[in-house]
Amino acid sequence: MAAPHGPPPSQAHGPSSGQPQGGPSGQSVRERWLAMPPDARQNFQRNAQIWNQMSPEQRNLMRQRETMRRQIITREADAAVRDSGLQLNSQQRAQFESRYIQERRKVEQSLRQQIETERQKEIPALIQQLRKEFQLDEPGKSPAKPAPSQKAGK
Repeated sequence: MAAPHGPPPSQAHGPSSGQPQGGPSGQSVRERWLAMPPDARQNFQRNAQIWNQMSPEQRNLMRQRETMRRQIITREADAAVRDSGLQLNSQQRAQFESRYIQERRKVEQSLRQQIETERQKEIPALIQQLRKEFQLDEPGKSPAKPAPSQKAGK
């Protein structure tokens, strides 16, 4: 099962007080929802459905994974500040880390898209190769022996 993306599961159902919760830019949950592109809303809704179908153990595992992911990103953002050699005050440091995380998310999304594009290019050839390997020469015969992979190391 794919991991849901979006806000942490503990915040998936909005504020518990019934009052609009201000986000980073002071927007209410409703304003932030309306500002989301339709595909992001659809993704959020799909993830919410997946979350609701999970057992409590699965939810806890997802929370732990998300906590670990955030800790790793925070450590890497701290390292980026150190590696930059900049002497920043606390406000500048927070801005730097925020931008680092934002830009890193864009880089990771771009890489995921590139991988998916490459995968989609290679799948037809893979299917064709497997079709040839498993095609029966005559009825009642077993499939041909698989040929060694042409792409070693992938």
